[in-house]
Amino acid sequence: MRNYLFTCTFLLTIFGVESALSQEKIAISKKEILKSALEKNLSLKISKEELNSAKANYKQTNAVFLPNITASHTGISTTNPLMAFGSKLNQGILTQNDFNPALLNNPEQTQNFATKIEIQQPLINLDGLYQRKAAKSKMQAMSLQTQRTKDYLFFEVEKAYMQLQLAYKGKEVLIKALHTANENKKLADNSFQQGYLQRADVLNVEVRVTEIKNQLQTAKSNVQNASNYLSFLMNDDRFVIYKPKDSLTVTKVSIDSKMISENRSDIKAMQLSTKAYEAMNKADKMSFLPRLNAFGSYEMYDNNLFQGNANGYVVGAQLSWDIFKGSKRFGKAQKSKAELEKSKLEYNQYVSQNNLELNKVKRQLVDAKNKLTLTDLAVQQSEESLRIRKNRFKEGLEKTSDLLQAETQYAQKQLEYYQTVFEYNFTKAYLEFLTKE
Repeated sequence: MRNYLFTCTFLLTIFGVESALSQEKIAISKKEILKSALEKNLSLKISKEELNSAKANYKQTNAVFLPNITASHTGISTTNPLMAFGSKLNQGILTQNDFNPALLNNPEQTQNFATKIEIQQPLINLDGLYQRKAAKSKMQAMSLQTQRTKDYLFFEVEKAYMQLQLAYKGKEVLIKALHTANENKKLADNSFQQGYLQRADVLNVEVRVTEIKNQLQTAKSNVQNASNYLSFLMNDDRFVIYKPKDSLTVTKVSIDSKMISENRSDIKAMQLSTKAYEAMNKADKMSFLPRLNAFGSYEMYDNNLFQGNANGYVVGAQLSWDIFKGSKRFGKAQKSKAELEKSKLEYNQYVSQNNLELNKVKRQLVDAKNKLTLTDLAVQQSEESLRIRKNRFKEGLEKTSDLLQAETQYAQKQLEYYQTVFEYNFTKAYLEFLTKE
């Protein structure tokens, strides 16, 4: 009867765990996750909006070539002698009587309505041209950064998918371990009833069963955590539980030809960023030179609103030169020069750090490969050790503590093996991310 109750309890426990994990469980592949993440990931969308902002900044520099056109309509009422005389002159309504000194000095109230269209056309603006080059380089750099954000998203999805695979592998190992522990508990109960074991030995077996149940609960949480992170990457607020369509297996890679490429998108972006700082420094230097702009206006005047019986135009060109602006331009040129040199140093430092990281990852991959072989061997050895001790325990030739130790070791070695597989695959993925062009 006791064995029957124990069997029911075990089945209910397993059923409860499986039921919790089966709620809204969706089988998904890495390809499906990547497709959804490319469409919905918030980091990628933010990066694209930053690119749109850089494009808009570059579009503003069209003002170096395109004219500035404004239109206005102004109405005034005045008794100012100069304004009154000038308004009548613009309207073309002056008479001989308007030259009367008494009227000139003390005119009557005069109304004037002016419609004016002005055009300003840049001709030579060297600092503006270099500012445009800087904006273009920044836009191109942001485009490459967006590409690198996409590359990083691919890497992050691959890592998260492997974490989900590892979580399920851990759950499978612990379910098997729980099943084995319960079988051992059944053997211990039978031996205790026959007087071969003490109550303390049975309690040790029960403690082991409880430990595995706790570990299984943690494994269940790991599945949920990995699923939630995948939902975050896909910007899916349902936060369902995912199940990988592919199992966690070792993927081979050759590291001999792997190296950091200057054509990698983020490295090229830094090159373009340096180019932008160089253009800005030249623009600051060109601000010491004069500017040449053309201008023109067409004007219509009348003493009635929105009328224009009199008109005229003005056309000209202006050569302007800011000779001295309180040393502000000198300081600005020095600042842009310092930023340019800083950008060059940051580029060299970034490339050096990535080469350092590459060498480190290559060594980690070699270590993970060696560890993979050793942990696989350890799993086989611990499995055989557990089989021998279990058979001896059935015959009363093995202590309970030795059996529990062998059982624990086998479960640990399995978990360690799958963790090593994850580490190896993750390191391989990171290596490919570092060396991607």
